[in-house]
Amino acid sequence: MTLVSNRVAAFRELHQAGCFVIPNPWDVGSAQLLAQLGFSALATTSSGFAWSLGRADNQVSLEEALEHFQTVADSVSIPVNADFEGGFAVAPEDVAANVSRAARTGVAGLSIEDSTGEASSPLFAFELAVERVRASRQAIDDSGTGVVLTARSEGFLVGRPDLEETTRRLRAFAEAGADCLYAPGLRSTTDIAAVVKAVTPKPVNVLVGSDFATVAELAALGVRRISVGGALARAAWTGFLDAAREIAEHGTFSRLGRAVPFADLNRLFVRS
Repeated sequence: MTLVSNRVAAFRELHQAGCFVIPNPWDVGSAQLLAQLGFSALATTSSGFAWSLGRADNQVSLEEALEHFQTVADSVSIPVNADFEGGFAVAPEDVAANVSRAARTGVAGLSIEDSTGEASSPLFAFELAVERVRASRQAIDDSGTGVVLTARSEGFLVGRPDLEETTRRLRAFAEAGADCLYAPGLRSTTDIAAVVKAVTPKPVNVLVGSDFATVAELAALGVRRISVGGALARAAWTGFLDAAREIAEHGTFSRLGRAVPFADLNRLFVRS
């Protein structure tokens, strides 16, 4: 087996039992340090990557995203899941074409979401959303890569926090071929448990962007995978902005003294 196929197999195995955390790096350096910390898999973050380019989330091009996936996947030996947003297309056949390209970047998995980016109609119509997942499944099958397909329903992030509709969509996505289901924005343990029950035995990913739950608590609910989205990138930018604002506004440098020492950080990037 090739390195990529080994990582795909390892990623699939992670979804079979237990609960694992899949943190979200935004560049090669953050990916390598997370791998050094012992995480078993990583996932890209569309927001974290966009911010690193000086842009807002969802303002990265398809070509930039594909290059980013390959760069991050090539930088570590563990599986990487690609945040493929909405597939950079609307029509199922166009999503399929893009998914086919993403599946060949060396990632072990990728996600497709049902948000439109339009405030007046933030979710794709049910039938179209399902067809987009079905087309993604077929594209992955045709690619022969076996990458894990995660289908996301974004209602709780885009102002449509309807649990019944969310579970309806996730069940349909599972039937359309999704390997893992994901409804970012859920924070209630009751809601999370309901989603897990609705799609069982398919694994569920939960987004944790604050301290509303622990790994043990989510595992007890039956959650298989936990990601943090752009939260690690936000934490890094928080430290940067705190220190920079102190310098700009007060002319003092106390926050720099709290930083990881140069030698310690530099040592983490020394190649053997």
